[in-house]
Amino acid sequence: MKMMELHELTQDELQQKLLDLKEELFNLRLQQSMNRLENPMKIGGVKKDIARVKTLLTQMKRGNDDKK
Repeated sequence: MKMMELHELTQDELQQKLLDLKEELFNLRLQQSMNRLENPMKIGGVKKDIARVKTLLTQMKRGNDDKK
């Protein structure tokens, strides 16, 4: 997920996206624990997406909604 895509979302949509990503991360970790995860690199990608969403939410709270 790109930051440009995230900048187009509202704060409520970002909150929902964060919940969805956390649920996806949980499911991926569950699959990994049962040795059913096909692509372990996906966990890292979801973690980065979570960090991107959290960063954007923090920027919105501070009023620094700079679109870089």
